[in-house]
Amino acid sequence: MKEKVYVLDTNIILQNLQNLYKISDNKTNHIVIPETVLLELEDKKKLTNELGYYSREFARLLAKMKIKEVDYKTGFKVVKLFNDELNLDIISKDKYDTVIEQIHISESNDKRIIEVASISQEYYKGCQTIFLSLDVYARTFALFKGIKTETLHDDKSTVPKFNFVKNLQLDSSVFNSLENKDIKLIDENYEMENFSYSFESNDGNVEYAIITNQKIDILKENDFKALSVKPVNLKQKLFTKAILSNIYDLLVIDAKAGSGKTLMSIVSAMRLIDLGLYDKIVYVRNSIESLDKGADVGYLAGNDEKFRIYNMALSDTLEFVAKKQLKKSENKDNQESIESKINELKSRYCIETLWPGEARGRTLSSAIVIMDEWQNSSEKTTQLILSRLDESCMAIVIGSNRQIDNLYLNKYNNGLTTLLKQTNEAHPELKMFAIELEKAVRGKFAQFTERIFENRKE
Repeated sequence: MKEKVYVLDTNIILQNLQNLYKISDNKTNHIVIPETVLLELEDKKKLTNELGYYSREFARLLAKMKIKEVDYKTGFKVVKLFNDELNLDIISKDKYDTVIEQIHISESNDKRIIEVASISQEYYKGCQTIFLSLDVYARTFALFKGIKTETLHDDKSTVPKFNFVKNLQLDSSVFNSLENKDIKLIDENYEMENFSYSFESNDGNVEYAIITNQKIDILKENDFKALSVKPVNLKQKLFTKAILSNIYDLLVIDAKAGSGKTLMSIVSAMRLIDLGLYDKIVYVRNSIESLDKGADVGYLAGNDEKFRIYNMALSDTLEFVAKKQLKKSENKDNQESIESKINELKSRYCIETLWPGEARGRTLSSAIVIMDEWQNSSEKTTQLILSRLDESCMAIVIGSNRQIDNLYLNKYNNGLTTLLKQTNEAHPELKMFAIELEKAVRGKFAQFTERIFENRKE
């Protein structure tokens, strides 16, 4: 079998620095870094987000590597580096065919990277040269030049189908004894990912339950009587009951837009604080714009001003809760009253926002940490945030693989999917719960768009 030479695009390193070691496969494969990739990484080193972190980590990796040789060729040179796990060559052309255009700098850089991939085909004759990129446009440019392309193997992996809510047919005689019964006595095929159940009988009996410590906890209408906003459909009720049970340390919710995931998370968290079980709510959302424009937002004064747009979901939720509470009282539903009530909610429940870039060095205690839109966060960011939580915290991770805005991630390798994949086994450190919310509850427009754009037949 031919030795493989992988020419890496910048996004492979920025997606996760560990990709280098996976691709190298204990030096079975050779890695080529085009000079333009180094320049793009150098430009991102100053960012305070995850991209800046990976850029700096790559610079530290280079600094620790040893130089084997510098090979001067006609029109280009190759700096050969190595350590115990990697053989890494950096190739620089003396003169590029592609002229850098500032208005199309990304496309210009892509084309210069592919020029190096073309050189690699000649330089590493006898090997199979492959251009590796997450960017379909860059891969297309490479194909035009007759270069074999691949994306990360994660792209080709499958996301398992989960059975978070299991339907089970039972005899009517069993229903009165379901509460607090061991689920394995009812369902011999019970699996860890069966976090909730729909029990049905042929003569019309129906009960719904979550499974806590492998015991059946039946859904009851008075479970939600203390909430200012109540869940409106079955899966919302199961999700909300799971939070209110305070049994689970980590809840992972794959939920489409408009399914009420953020609202029910906040409202349930407020109830747990009212009960004295936690002290505060911490809302975390990764800034997508900062992936490309981190330098721009980085110089704005004040965290709220920087990331106001990314915390709009939280603001909308608090406004909704405030209006609900005002209607229950006899206060007028005017803007001044609403703003006053929102400020009261923020103060009463100690609601704070956290950007992942601020998390290093912090420890969160006695907090319900809501990690929103987590399909746009990488495994590294997920590890960063969760590792900040101490024993007294609960984490609620919510997102939708239907709406990935992060150019460096896909539905196979983001933090939400990684956590969802962990739901099919028991973990000694913590208790997990997961559910999928597919039903939009925002009203006629959400239902219309769901029917027109998602449910139509091909």
